[in-house]
Amino acid sequence: MNAKGKVFKYPDNVDTDVIIPARYLNTSNAKELALHCMEDIDADFVKKVSAGDIIVAGWNFGCGSSREHAPLVIKTCGTGCVIAKSFARIFYRNAINIGLPILECPEAAEEIAAGDNVSIDFDTGVITDITTDKVYHAQPFPPFIQNIIKNGGLLASLKKEK
Repeated sequence: MNAKGKVFKYPDNVDTDVIIPARYLNTSNAKELALHCMEDIDADFVKKVSAGDIIVAGWNFGCGSSREHAPLVIKTCGTGCVIAKSFARIFYRNAINIGLPILECPEAAEEIAAGDNVSIDFDTGVITDITTDKVYHAQPFPPFIQNIIKNGGLLASLKKEK
């Protein structure tokens, strides 16, 4: 499994209310919610993001409330992966549960710039900044978690096993 796309870069402590503002949580329709992804920090994000694009962020990405909506809207927008220096633990778990690929790599998160083109090999954890020819190494998920993500999340993975 791989991802490749342009980078959208965000700072430390991007919380779930910035990822999907609570004022929109009156629907459970992921496509409707995704129309508002990141709008309080980047009003044009949903207009500019393309399938496979990458979010790169600082420390503690996804902090705040434990709502599963945050990784869900990022995935529904077509984002191929989130790379951060670190993730809030509940966001980390929710991302796996809904099948959003994420990687912790402080060096990559620090050095990769907005607009760079990046490719990611999830099997090896290799992150390549195609723009700068710089290579970074994140710890890849073990095969059973990669399988959950490949299958679209925990529930989809469990249904497939039946």
